[in-house]
Amino acid sequence: MHQSLIRNFCIIAHIDHGKSTLADRLIEKAKIISAREFHDQLLDSMDIERERGITIKSHAVSMPYPSTDGQVYHLNLVDTPGHVDFSYEVSRAISSCEGAILLIDAAQGVEAQTVSNLYMAMDHDLEVIPVINKIDLPSADVEAVRHQIDHDLGLDGENALAISAKNGIGIDPLLEAIVQRIPPPTGDSNGPLKALIFDSNYDPYRGVVVHLRVVDGTIETGDEVRMWWNNSVHAVEETGNFRIRLARTEQLGTGEVGYLIAGIKNLEDVRVGDTVTNEHRPCDEALPGFREVKPVVFSSIYPVDTNDYEELSKGMEKLKLNDASLIYEKDNSAALGFGFRCGFLGLLHLEVVQERLEREFGLSIVLTAPSVEYHITLTDGRDIVVNNPLELPDSGRIAEAQEPYIRASIITPSAYLGGVLTLCNSKRGIQENLMYLDETRVEVLYQMPLAEVLYEFYDNLKSVSRGYASFDYELSDYRPVNLVRLDIMVNGQPVDALAQLVVREQAATRARQICKKLKDEIPRHQFKIPIQGAIGSQIIARETISAYRKDVTAKCYGGDITRKRKLLEKQKAGKKRLKTVGGVELPQSAFLSALRSDGD
Repeated sequence: MHQSLIRNFCIIAHIDHGKSTLADRLIEKAKIISAREFHDQLLDSMDIERERGITIKSHAVSMPYPSTDGQVYHLNLVDTPGHVDFSYEVSRAISSCEGAILLIDAAQGVEAQTVSNLYMAMDHDLEVIPVINKIDLPSADVEAVRHQIDHDLGLDGENALAISAKNGIGIDPLLEAIVQRIPPPTGDSNGPLKALIFDSNYDPYRGVVVHLRVVDGTIETGDEVRMWWNNSVHAVEETGNFRIRLARTEQLGTGEVGYLIAGIKNLEDVRVGDTVTNEHRPCDEALPGFREVKPVVFSSIYPVDTNDYEELSKGMEKLKLNDASLIYEKDNSAALGFGFRCGFLGLLHLEVVQERLEREFGLSIVLTAPSVEYHITLTDGRDIVVNNPLELPDSGRIAEAQEPYIRASIITPSAYLGGVLTLCNSKRGIQENLMYLDETRVEVLYQMPLAEVLYEFYDNLKSVSRGYASFDYELSDYRPVNLVRLDIMVNGQPVDALAQLVVREQAATRARQICKKLKDEIPRHQFKIPIQGAIGSQIIARETISAYRKDVTAKCYGGDITRKRKLLEKQKAGKKRLKTVGGVELPQSAFLSALRSDGD
């Protein structure tokens, strides 16, 4: 297909502004799937995406579109996530496109992630088409949103297209705008092959399916291609486009988005952001790829049954292939055995990885308390990085500890401003700025510790603002903190999987919460079980699970008290002996309940 007839574009927006619904309408118009097979959220292939109503993976689909100028255009759409935790997915989708549809809810207007995604698109020199969605809602205010597009985004609000993706209003003018306003891809069709890998997934029968965008040259079945980063060479078995299902073609030309299958069984051979070139006619240099993703939340994952470690290892490999932002290394715990220390882009990313491991690979897993990365300066002048509580040095060796701060941007209706400010202040936030965007909306900028955002901040923000506040953040800097390790001891033994890094002022409160939850979850034994929270040798919280007690004095009918006392002393000695040899079994529910933060 000639380059001039190709249009590569993505849909970017704040969460829940209608990206997946718009993608459904565009696919319906293209008639690439029968009405019988069609269902809502067609590109959201994972159950988690449909249940939560969010897009997690960016999905590509190729659609033919007969334009009013008589030409049939080839539209390559990449649907993107909206949640701040998946901004890396958005950046990868943007890298494979020339244009973007910036979708804005007609009722909610411009929100924090809308602005963030716009800047990302502008950094890549994309042609941005502002589109106002949900114009059929009773609360829709199209003119106000046009003003916000002018005022907040610096785009031409009058040229913004008004649509209803749910009811199919305004879809035809949008398709024409895509053809007329988004430029065709540039590239040398006669040059050596240069293609960018923007995603991949694993097929158990055919190996790795590589998703790529051809920048220069062409790729055909039978070609020998080389992966730039490790020089592995593979023979191309199949190329094609994404038409919901994989649609085979003889070749992929310059500017096209499609897939490649080459019988790649070694998962390490494919890396997102890598360049694919022809073995016999290679390009001179690799494409820039993507910025290195930096995890901000860390947690360890262990199998509930230690025999499932190999299955967990294979599951992590395959998940990494599909989720390039997941970072992991081997880990070991005295309580839970072998596992993996993982880095995530946020708490929602952590939850999604947990659910995918459980559903897609049938694994039962336990996660340790999420932590952030702390910078520690030791008394001997050395600097170390700590994200695992077990790696924190003794307090006598620490000269200074620093924690990561974020610059949080919150846009909220002014009616809920008081609740939002109270919440941010309770999380050790420092207010930086407060701006009224218009008569009804306020943007608040806060400097906040990232560790505070981990613990249900997003849920609490939605609660105090009735769901109307939007939240976006970027890492700011590192600042001093009085950091301690909170150890949880069960029956006098520390449980390393429950250890947490906390601010000293909050340690006692956190310890009481965890001890109370463990008391409710751990079953009673034949002996008393003390549950303690400790900082070093200092016990700061305690709960006790009372023992099962047999009434040994029941057979004594009256008589001297010394008889009863003798039986009770004998029972006490037996329980003491049992306690020294009896281990306490911690159920999985105890770990999970202890890792939920507040008193829920």
